[in-house]
Amino acid sequence: MQNEITARQPLLDENGNPANPGWCRRNLYEYNIEKRSPSIMRLKEWDFYQVCNGEIMVQINLFNISLATCATFGFVDLKKGRKFDTMSVELFTPDKNRLNRNGDCENYISYSRGATSITFDVTDECHHLKFEGKCKGKKLYAEFFCSRLPHHESITIATPFDKPGHFFYTNKINCLATDGCVIFGDEKFEFTSNNTYTVLDWGRGIWPYQNMWYWANGSTLIDGKRFGFELTWGFGNTDAATETALFYDGICHKISDVHLEKDPEIGSKWMGDWHFISSDGRLDLIMKPFYDHYSNLMPLNLFGMKTHQVHGIWNGFVILDDGTKLEIKDMYAFCEKVYNKW
Repeated sequence: MQNEITARQPLLDENGNPANPGWCRRNLYEYNIEKRSPSIMRLKEWDFYQVCNGEIMVQINLFNISLATCATFGFVDLKKGRKFDTMSVELFTPDKNRLNRNGDCENYISYSRGATSITFDVTDECHHLKFEGKCKGKKLYAEFFCSRLPHHESITIATPFDKPGHFFYTNKINCLATDGCVIFGDEKFEFTSNNTYTVLDWGRGIWPYQNMWYWANGSTLIDGKRFGFELTWGFGNTDAATETALFYDGICHKISDVHLEKDPEIGSKWMGDWHFISSDGRLDLIMKPFYDHYSNLMPLNLFGMKTHQVHGIWNGFVILDDGTKLEIKDMYAFCEKVYNKW
């Protein structure tokens, strides 16, 4: 039985552990990070937005992992393989640049360093994203308007680790229909809400040094209504709740744990079929990959992140809370497997 949080309450107890691990449809936890147990140098916070129309993906991220604050921008043409990215770094920021305490309500974040500036202006109706900077000697500008539905549920999870004082607190907001553009030098790339969706990965936590996760996410239209899914697993104690849900017409439908039939890393079959199954039988999907967005930012295997973010076409079915079965046909989405040492 998964523990649904239905009333506002503190995230952490007096010992810095999640007081009541569980999940909620809107973020009802109060981020009382002052109750943390380990040093602030272990605290990691990020607001990560991924925008994609199935052909071009843009990632805009502002994060403070205490060792550094970074504002990043990445552009990937999933069909042609073209990439460009830029990053601004400010070192040793445990006591500055702290991010908002709840990404699921109105908030405003602005960060500027050198030629780079980033702004996230969030209301109940829209997430307005702006990034300005330079990349490869060219001016770079991006702006997106990511619209929410009038009643737009998401999923928030408070997950403890076995190590005392360590936890992950995250909110995933799917199905943000998006209009916007990227201007890179004299090139302009436009995105329209008829085929472009954004996901917000809002994360706060104190993590163990070494960990791994799977994250699969996607949004589309089914029968004229916004549909999406959020599947994350591989770390922490999920006895109270799993980070797995379906979204349809603004409503969150909670499902049980999800796993892969075969690990794609075995035999290096990253580009083979990925078969996702939920233990309650409410999700059965196969992803046929067409692009592996691979990066290895773990020098000497000591610190950093190694990622296979695999993009593909998904088919299968999901079942909503009321028993309605939705057929998933040729839906674009992604799944990544990430190793961290940080």
